[in-house]
Amino acid sequence: MPKSAASPRNLTTSSTHVGTSSRRKGCGLIRKKKEGMKQENIRNVAIIAHVDHGKTTIVDRLLYTSGVFRENQQVEERVLDSNDQERERGITILSKNISVTFNDVKINVIDTPGHADFGGEVERVLNMADGALLIVDAFEGPMPQTRFVLKHALGQGLRIILVVNKIDRPGARPEEVVDEVFDLMVELEATDEQLDFPVIYASAMNGYARYAPDDDNMTMVPLLETILKEVPAPDCEPNGPVALQICTVDHSSFVGRIGVGRLFSGTIHKNEQALVIKNDGTRYNTVIKDVFTFEELGKKKQEAVHAGDIVAVVGVEDADIGDMVTSRENPVRLDPIQVEEPTMAIVFEASSSPLVGREGEIVGARQLKERLMREKESNISMRIEELEDKTGVEVAGRGVLHLSVLMETMRREGFEFQVGRPRVLIKTDEAGHKLEPIEEATVDAPSEYAGKAIEVFGSAGGEMADMYQRGDQTHLVFKIPSRGTMGLRTRLLNVTRGEATMFHHFSEYGPYRGDMGGRKNGSMISMSTEKSVAYALDALQERGRLFVGPGEDCYEGMIVGESAKEGDMVVNIAKSKQLGNQRSSGADKAISLTPPISFTLEEALEYIEDDELVEVTPKSIRLRKRMLSATDRKKASKK
Repeated sequence: MPKSAASPRNLTTSSTHVGTSSRRKGCGLIRKKKEGMKQENIRNVAIIAHVDHGKTTIVDRLLYTSGVFRENQQVEERVLDSNDQERERGITILSKNISVTFNDVKINVIDTPGHADFGGEVERVLNMADGALLIVDAFEGPMPQTRFVLKHALGQGLRIILVVNKIDRPGARPEEVVDEVFDLMVELEATDEQLDFPVIYASAMNGYARYAPDDDNMTMVPLLETILKEVPAPDCEPNGPVALQICTVDHSSFVGRIGVGRLFSGTIHKNEQALVIKNDGTRYNTVIKDVFTFEELGKKKQEAVHAGDIVAVVGVEDADIGDMVTSRENPVRLDPIQVEEPTMAIVFEASSSPLVGREGEIVGARQLKERLMREKESNISMRIEELEDKTGVEVAGRGVLHLSVLMETMRREGFEFQVGRPRVLIKTDEAGHKLEPIEEATVDAPSEYAGKAIEVFGSAGGEMADMYQRGDQTHLVFKIPSRGTMGLRTRLLNVTRGEATMFHHFSEYGPYRGDMGGRKNGSMISMSTEKSVAYALDALQERGRLFVGPGEDCYEGMIVGESAKEGDMVVNIAKSKQLGNQRSSGADKAISLTPPISFTLEEALEYIEDDELVEVTPKSIRLRKRMLSATDRKKASKK
């Protein structure tokens, strides 16, 4: 396969910014009568894929093949998913930088998230790469998130290497998957060079990669050879002015903020004086205290790093995503890092629960605000602003999962807080018409349930865009307002008996589709602050679904279940059996309670209505009314 030509990314050595086209490849400095040099001893490659198609396992095998791990060394699977939530959820949330060495060439590997909610992470780290390994499941083929990550990689002008993974899986259809990927790339308007992509067939779980599905190779060497052959070496100017753009910000309790990015030009030294140009154009002088490269699984301190490599620098105290670290004498500006805007927002408030402080150590409004403002500094894909009335902090992200990951992180840090129902971010066009975010949702369901799935989406404002059969499965594609996706997954699983899969991602802003009905069933609301009693719950479970079990702490205004009928009802969760002289508890039937429904953070956020809140603590997720008093709720309803 011929290498794709690398067009230089626009840089300017003047103090003014020069714009660039949307397609960027390489890092050639625009200078008169002088072209950049190829750093042949370096390759920068990102790994992109749909969730669970094997990205992180591929990285594990590359580490073994390059000698980072001994063959007999005991290493935890998915070593790069070091974050607790990543391991628990089985997804990559944060991008990771590692390197392997093969045939004396350093390969910088960037592991990216596969879920569209973390697209901001994908978009910014692709700026550091010249090529991308596109991992696709040999059975499933391209999936919704495949389209999302591939679109961004093609837009950056990256050289794509297709890795058809899991070829040992029953029902694998590797050749068909290659055709499907080709069709997808045509649809995404890939260039002729990008369409001439190499293909590697692999089973990451079994540790082999092959040039053909049926050859007998049992190592990952073919993949490494293909990376060296097909991914362009960085096109840089080592003797030019320093040009480093911060793509990721790490934090260290020892050295503070660490800026991570690709060095597009020049050589950066330890203790070197530098100029920082922030996104808003402000500038300040600094000294680079330390400079690191990524070596295997960690960072290695260096005296100097040359253009083309991915580096981490200490000394940029308030480093933000997109900031430039450059030469004081000859400053360089790059295009700002463009990230799609958030589509959904949620308000964080200090907890007002009667149980506040029992399970968490950090409960104050000031501490909550400070923590969220720290997140603002390092998370470019979120928009975080304090409300005008100072009652809370609004956090806008790419979806419920994106927001819930932040909440889960904070509860593990010891925070207690409460959040309201997520709201979609509405825009207005030039004519004054309201626009709302529209998602593209794809569903795979057994054909017998396809009709039910269509009904569920129709009731949520979805419009079917495509439908086709794949074996005994029906593949459905819908365009649906983001508002309609709230609680949709639960309803879909209910009607398909848990056999449907659904993925959705932001597509575009479209005309506002009017009001949508919320949850039909009302809430069971505790009338007092007491522990729940089995006798009371036994009676209540006949009137709906319970969210609490016996012996749990409850309080007035807490939602303890869902009524089978419309409208809320206040219930006594502490009612006990009154025993007379002639009766004993042993004469009654044994109480048999159905296990209560347990909500994940995402499920709780999608379940609540506008007058309800989710209380989040390190140990519990509770649902409650915003107004805890029944009297206050009645007064408010009459206004």
